[in-house]
Amino acid sequence: MSKNVVVIGGGAAGMMAAIWAGMDGARVTLLEPNERLGKKVNITGKGRCNVTNDCTEETLLANIPRNGKFLYSALYQFNSQAVMDFFRGLGVPLKTERGNRVFPQSDSAFDITDALRRELKRQGVRWVRDRALELETAEGTVTGVRGAQGTYSADAVVLATGGVSYPGTGSTGDGYAMAEAVGHTIVPPRGSLVPLVSSDPCCGRMQGLALKNVELTVYNGKKKAVYREMGEMLFTHFGVSGPLVLSASAHLRNWDTDTYRMSIDLKPALDEAKLDERLLRDLTEQSNRDFEKILAGLVPHSMIPVLLERLGIPGHRKAHSVTRQERRQLLELLKHFQLPLTGPRPVAEAIVTSGGVKVGEVQPGTMESKRLSGLFFAGEVLDVDAYTGGFNLQIAWSTGRLAGRSAARK
Repeated sequence: MSKNVVVIGGGAAGMMAAIWAGMDGARVTLLEPNERLGKKVNITGKGRCNVTNDCTEETLLANIPRNGKFLYSALYQFNSQAVMDFFRGLGVPLKTERGNRVFPQSDSAFDITDALRRELKRQGVRWVRDRALELETAEGTVTGVRGAQGTYSADAVVLATGGVSYPGTGSTGDGYAMAEAVGHTIVPPRGSLVPLVSSDPCCGRMQGLALKNVELTVYNGKKKAVYREMGEMLFTHFGVSGPLVLSASAHLRNWDTDTYRMSIDLKPALDEAKLDERLLRDLTEQSNRDFEKILAGLVPHSMIPVLLERLGIPGHRKAHSVTRQERRQLLELLKHFQLPLTGPRPVAEAIVTSGGVKVGEVQPGTMESKRLSGLFFAGEVLDVDAYTGGFNLQIAWSTGRLAGRSAARK
C-alpha cells in the first residue's frame, strides 16, 4: 500500500521532494499557498536561475561554510552532474558560464519551474493552495498536517518552507515555528548573501553608482583579508550592494565580536607603478586643465566630488599644481578606496537565510527528524547555507530529493 506523503512548501526543495516521493510510489500532497510554485526560484540569478555549479562534490562542500559536512550524504547521492542530467531529462537545455555557474540556455528561470511543475503533474502530485499551520502527532510520530483550510493525514511529512529571506515569496518562517512546536531547536536566522551597511556618508552621495571590473577586499579587525574577488558592486543610500558585496557578506559571520572594512581597487588591471605612470602622464599632458577634469578620465562622474573631498584638493585647481605627494594620495585612493562596514541589512533583504533547524537533530543520511518519527526536512529551513554560484540551489535539490525518497520509503 502506497504511503501518504505531505510536502509543505512549493519552492525548489519542496518541489524536488514531492517529485521524488512520487517517483518512489507515494501518494503526494504538496501544500503551497502561493498562486505559483517556485516563486523564489523565479527571481534567483536575476531571473535567470543559477541552477547549480558544475564542479566536484569536494568543491560543493568547500563552498558551504555552514554545516557542509552534514550535507555530505545528500550531495554525493545527487551531485551537480546528476542535477544537470535531471533537468536536461525534463527537457531544459543548460549552459555553463564563468565560475562554472549553470543556467538554462534560455536565461529564463521560468523554464526550470515550468519543467518541475510538469513533472509534478506527471508523478500525480496533488497541489493544494493551503497554508500549513501545525504538524499533527501521536506517540512520537507525525500523523498529518493541519492547514488553514483543512487537515491532511500523512505517513510522512517533508518540511520545506524555506527561511525568512524575501518574505514576499512566501518565506515567512512558518516552518521554524512548526519544527519548534515538535521539539526542534531553531538556530536564530540571519541574512547571508545580503547587502552591507556603511557609516560613511559618501555611499549615499554615490547612490545608484555601479562599479564594474573592480576588486573588492574585505579585512577583519586584525587586518586579515577574509574575502577578495573581482566583479561588480553598487553604492546605495545605506551602504553597498551588488554581486561582489552579496558574496562577501557570506564570509562575514562575526559581527558581534569583529569589525570589518572594505577596500576597493578601482584600477585592478594596473599595478601601482603602471598607474603612477598613467597619472603622471595625464597631469603633465593636461597641465592647464582643472584637476576635476583629470579625475573625469579616471572615475565615474558621481565619484569625483568624493575623491576631491578625501584628497582635500579643490576641483578647479590646475593639474600642474598637483604635488608628487598629492599624486601619491590619489594613487592610494584609486587602489585602496576604503569604507567602514557596520553590519548586514535586515534578514528580509537577504537572498539566503543562515540559521534554522539545528542539523544535529536531523539524520544526515535520510533528512529525518531525530525528534519526531516521519518528519523530514529539506532546503533552507535547515541551518545550512552556501556562497553564491548555484551552491544554495544545489543544497535545495539534493536535500529535497533525499527527503522525498526517504519519506516515501518510511
